[in-house]
Amino acid sequence: MTKTFDNLIAGNWLAGTDMIENRNPSELGDVIGHYGQASLEQLETAILAAREVLPACRNLSIETRQAALEMIGRELMARSHELGILLSREEGKPVAEGKGEVFRAGQFFTYYAAEVLRQIGENADSVRPDIEIDVRREPMGVVGVISPWNFPTATASWKIAPALAYGNAVIWKPANQTPASAWALAEIISRSGLPASAFQLVMGPGSSIGNGLAGHRDVDAITFTGSYGVGCQVAAAAAANLTKYQLELGSKNALLVMDDADVDLAVAGAFAGGYSSTGQKCTASSRLLVHEKIHDQFVDKLATTLGKIKVGHALHEGTQMGPVVSQSQLNANLGWIDRARQQGVEVVCGGEQLSLVDDGYYMSPALLAETTNDMDFNRKEMFAPIAAVQRIGSYDEGLAIANDTQYGLVAGIFTKSLARATHFRRNIETGCVMVNLPTAGTDYHVPFGGRKNSSSGPREQGRGAAEFYTQVKTAYIHAGHPE
Repeated sequence: MTKTFDNLIAGNWLAGTDMIENRNPSELGDVIGHYGQASLEQLETAILAAREVLPACRNLSIETRQAALEMIGRELMARSHELGILLSREEGKPVAEGKGEVFRAGQFFTYYAAEVLRQIGENADSVRPDIEIDVRREPMGVVGVISPWNFPTATASWKIAPALAYGNAVIWKPANQTPASAWALAEIISRSGLPASAFQLVMGPGSSIGNGLAGHRDVDAITFTGSYGVGCQVAAAAAANLTKYQLELGSKNALLVMDDADVDLAVAGAFAGGYSSTGQKCTASSRLLVHEKIHDQFVDKLATTLGKIKVGHALHEGTQMGPVVSQSQLNANLGWIDRARQQGVEVVCGGEQLSLVDDGYYMSPALLAETTNDMDFNRKEMFAPIAAVQRIGSYDEGLAIANDTQYGLVAGIFTKSLARATHFRRNIETGCVMVNLPTAGTDYHVPFGGRKNSSSGPREQGRGAAEFYTQVKTAYIHAGHPE
């Protein structure tokens, strides 16, 4: 029989009022499990429990909190092989990427475990005599976490770890496409020694549990990663109660390849940025702005690389690109290819649904050429193994096109010119910039986030996370004059 998995609410594992089936996108006959779907009444129970546990969270010894986060991180790293296979089985990314993601998630927890012991406030003298000022950060309170399916363990961890580190109570609603990874992480956290109800797992659809969490008057902060449209709904729901929110949304990242670039390095960077994780990531470089002097050479080399990519079952040895996450995602991806052809765009390679031995949501990685920045696939996030090349005549033209977007998460440039790279870093309108590197791939100890419609609210990761998960208290102390 297929195993069932419950929600973690008020310190207990509770069955939901409904169940969803979780199938392997690499092998549709493989049912991973059935996962409970919480009701709105159960969400209310979770929020009440979170509010009641806040004093215990706030007063927990920092050594106890540090040890709990360290335990979570160490177990994730120790079990990265096992849990990475589970992640790849349900999400579809090649197993090496799945294992790497789980290991990195462990590093988020160990990093914030160390941050627990580095919480140092500020003090100052008042402009008035005999008064001292103490400035410190305190927990926000109840924090709702809504995380995406494409990095189901890593993205959730870089939200949950700092929220717990700074003494909050966390209610987590993961994506329904990847409940197995969510449940596995929740089970580890449940054994960490944190107070019961300091962390709760409430699974369910965004339309009910997500909206209910974002719009609840007793939730103090909500952090969300997902699409721009849903993010706007989360912001509107939170704003009704003046709930603090943090949004990481879509993007349309550009990669400039200049005429002095190392073409082989640029091709490798374009592939890693645009096609790893089957292109299903907000940092994907789906707009390739290539100087006309090396345009044809670059396109030929990238097409050759894509033609050699082994698409297959995420858990099979040698697979370089797995399936997309669902039938609806596959249909959307193929729709982009159809619209490109209708607009007269050259599909250099790929863009076809693949019929393999394993029945899954497979497609070949696609490269579009001779595109312009006004075409819809260069304006909207695709979340697909598809990149579009635009021919540019100069650096200035490339920079202008790169900034001509409603989004601003990450951008990159391949060049040997220090002056050009420096100008790009200073003038590109994104939150993250890569020089001679793929657009995908960020570190956990520094801030992450974007501009424009890509992000709203304080940055994630690193010490910048304190801006969201804490609130500042300024205390004035008049001790009087000693007698």
